[in-house]
Amino acid sequence: MLKFFTTSLFIILVSFCVSSCTARPVHLSDLAKSDIDMVVDLHIQQTESLMRELTEKLYRRNPIQLTRGGKKSLSQAMDILFNERRDLSFPQLEGKLGTDAMLLALDENYTGDRVFALMTGLVSMIRTSYGNKPEFYMFDELEPQALYNSARNIEILVWRLKSRVDEQGRPIIWTNNQPGEEQNLSYERLFGQLISLQDTMALIAGEKWNRSINFIVRTAASTVFLPVGL
Repeated sequence: MLKFFTTSLFIILVSFCVSSCTARPVHLSDLAKSDIDMVVDLHIQQTESLMRELTEKLYRRNPIQLTRGGKKSLSQAMDILFNERRDLSFPQLEGKLGTDAMLLALDENYTGDRVFALMTGLVSMIRTSYGNKPEFYMFDELEPQALYNSARNIEILVWRLKSRVDEQGRPIIWTNNQPGEEQNLSYERLFGQLISLQDTMALIAGEKWNRSINFIVRTAASTVFLPVGL
């Protein structure tokens, strides 16, 4: 009993001392995290924030997709995609995740909510690259190849979004400006930030866990999505 009390007191004192030296309040769970875990957590938070912003922008750019998916509002779509249970297996997408869901979104014969399918694929792919963990602790590890591949897949997705058009020559999913409109590069900025975060985390993970990355030589085959673990 004395040993337990002494250990508990030590943990509380350490937590108090650390929190007094930092701007952010420190919780007991933080004591099970290394510096690299804090970095991973920050990257996860940033990617989630960017994906939320991208989802909102895509729906505002493609409002018809909300009605095609039977959703009553943008907030409802956001709540479904970013729910606390992190469950992204939906019957309307036949349970498709990752690049399979992205391909479904860009299929010219698909009649459902393309934005929902696209973002389900993107969110599930990026989360998979982090081992489907909402935060990291001392004994967790990352696979740098999955992070690197996810970055390349985002590049491929951007290219496909630009090149996939309907019979009238209009993009299947609008992102950039329409003819006659002012140039809009905000989508490229968001996708670029996601790519940069994934590439940076891949290099950090490779160095931390001493794992090599198979860097892909960009050829004509670079338009094919790479495996991330789904």
